[in-house]
Amino acid sequence: MTESDSISKATLTGRRQWWRMIGPGLITACVVFGPGSLLISANVGATFGYDMLWLLVSTAILMATYISMGARIGVVGQATPCQLIAGRLGRAAAAVVGINLCLICTAFQFSNNLAIVAAADTLGLARLFGDPATFSETTINLVNSGALILFNGLIILMVFSLRQIYRMLEKTMKVMVGVILISFAINFVLVRPDVWEILGSLWPRRPVDISFSLESRALILIASLLGTTFSVAGAFFQGNLVRERGWKLADYKSGIGDSLAGVAVLAMISGLIMLTSGTILRGQRADNVGVLATQLQPLLGPAAHLMFCIGLFAVAMNPFVINAMIGGAALADGIGKAPRFSDPWPRRFTVLVLLIGMSVALLVIHTPIQFVDAIIFGQAMTVLGNPLMAGSMIWLANRRDIMGERRNGWGMNLLAGTGFLVVLAMAILMFLRLASRFTTT
Repeated sequence: MTESDSISKATLTGRRQWWRMIGPGLITACVVFGPGSLLISANVGATFGYDMLWLLVSTAILMATYISMGARIGVVGQATPCQLIAGRLGRAAAAVVGINLCLICTAFQFSNNLAIVAAADTLGLARLFGDPATFSETTINLVNSGALILFNGLIILMVFSLRQIYRMLEKTMKVMVGVILISFAINFVLVRPDVWEILGSLWPRRPVDISFSLESRALILIASLLGTTFSVAGAFFQGNLVRERGWKLADYKSGIGDSLAGVAVLAMISGLIMLTSGTILRGQRADNVGVLATQLQPLLGPAAHLMFCIGLFAVAMNPFVINAMIGGAALADGIGKAPRFSDPWPRRFTVLVLLIGMSVALLVIHTPIQFVDAIIFGQAMTVLGNPLMAGSMIWLANRRDIMGERRNGWGMNLLAGTGFLVVLAMAILMFLRLASRFTTT
């Protein structure tokens, strides 16, 4: 073999190794970017135009800070975050953190279920049982409920039948993210957005004529955008994912690179959707799937509505299983059970998350609440548990007995502290909003 052949082979091997090393960060991105993120990004674009692009970029930077912290904690600490907390503060503290993360995943799961129903309903699922025009609303709701129960039953069967769950999930996520990213990138180019306005929107500014009172829809949209793009829960579980991957100290740099790549993909997809919606739907209230589907008109023409619903179904499928499994694994880890996806207790708790998410979605189906509004509200609720997760990560990442020389520096702590204040402020605002609703009813 010649020297040039050796170099070529080494280069090819390096590229393949780089592709194989991508995993935990991409899975986190897939969990964070579910149907809620798609609908929220589209609604933010329709409501604010390009004016919130700076907020998306800012939250992506904060997410990159926290997801890299999560990866470092898992790789350097050589244990999951909950195990590290239990070893220093006791099992009760770890259980509180694990339960909190499980509840956040359950809120996301409720949104995933509603997105599945919204896509199936718009695709005409009821036509399998006759002419939908002759059906009462109750009949259509029963059809959707039955489909959702059947769908969750199949997922539960899959959870208990697969042996190596993580490997299957990682391979699936890579393909799905590639398809989603390419589709929305093509659509973005075809709508021909104003490049100069996009560049100007990177500078922080408050949208004009927008109210941010506790009762305003704008506040819910902002909280939802923060809850999806800046998902402290997802960043926290990054420590578990790198353990699931089996990374050691030798994989430290790869772990950080993987984390940043995941955030970049998440921010890019959200940004493309927001800007596309801000170009086509600006000033409209995008409160149903039909309105949101119009943003695909430049690419797909009359088939936009159908393809948007198929895309919504695919995006909902993307995090459906992994989100529930993260909730189940976090709960098992918090109470001291084996935390790997393939272990018995995470599988059992995964079923619990699936059932709760499905049950809440079934309740919403039989109410007059718009699916899009319910999904946005469910995503906004996830910000309530973020301060605990953020505080735990900062504490772990600064402990010398865990991180050694790789503990947080002042720059990382500055960004992490900013992120903590942001999630704390949003949690307080959401709590005040809920309190005001209860006191006025």
